[in-house]
Amino acid sequence: MIKFITETTEYLVDKGFENPEIGIILGTGLGQLTNEIEVIREVSYNHIPNFPTATVEFHKGKFIYGHLSGKKVVVMQGRFHVYEGYSLQDVTFPVRIMEKLGIKTLLVSNAAGAINLNFKKGDLMLIDDHINLQGSSPLAFKGVEELGERFTDMSAPYNLEINAKFKSIAKTHNIKLHEGVYASVVGPQLETRAEYRMLKIIGADAVGMSTVPEIIVANHLNMKVAAISVLTDECDPDNLKPVDISEIIATAGKAEPNMITLFKELIKEL
Repeated sequence: MIKFITETTEYLVDKGFENPEIGIILGTGLGQLTNEIEVIREVSYNHIPNFPTATVEFHKGKFIYGHLSGKKVVVMQGRFHVYEGYSLQDVTFPVRIMEKLGIKTLLVSNAAGAINLNFKKGDLMLIDDHINLQGSSPLAFKGVEELGERFTDMSAPYNLEINAKFKSIAKTHNIKLHEGVYASVVGPQLETRAEYRMLKIIGADAVGMSTVPEIIVANHLNMKVAAISVLTDECDPDNLKPVDISEIIATAGKAEPNMITLFKELIKEL
């Protein structure tokens, strides 16, 4: 792992990825933030040594370096998932690379289903806490202690100061921003009615297939972390209809301008 991290970091530094301050992971249907970036360098994942390749058609698969709101940022346009056949170590490898490049703060977005029926399709949810239902941990491998504390504290995985800034920005810009608990499942199948009922019982407000592994590793590396879900469907087990993935992507696209505003304004304040 350390050898791979060193090789990949050296490759990106040689490509001009110099001392980014903030890392950003863009989720399903949420790639338009890159249009706001003054791009200095971009590299396709399949050109980066030791990197997985994005196999989901609506994930672009680019590592982008540039300026956003006056800060140097490195952006993952497209992420990796366990359901693509990758290990949790593969999924989180880019987070370790971003940290080696120099980031101290990680901002994450995702598309998620609303378990809390007070939340509506197209709303945004600031993640306050999470439930890991992916069956393992990205820290569960031999030698992890060489990269950070094995028994990583998760009492406050999402930075309270950044979350407070997000809430203040949302209020200023009249953006509806819920706050809640995100449950991360493996997928790629959507949940059954019984599974949605279970998720509600255990305290989830939203459900998705990503984010939590990256958050765990970012905490392992002592980064400041925040994450926002775009709620793309309403998961009411008593009125469940078949999910149309194209509709989910369209909903994410409609909500994306508000998420871009939140990210841009936050980065100005960091």
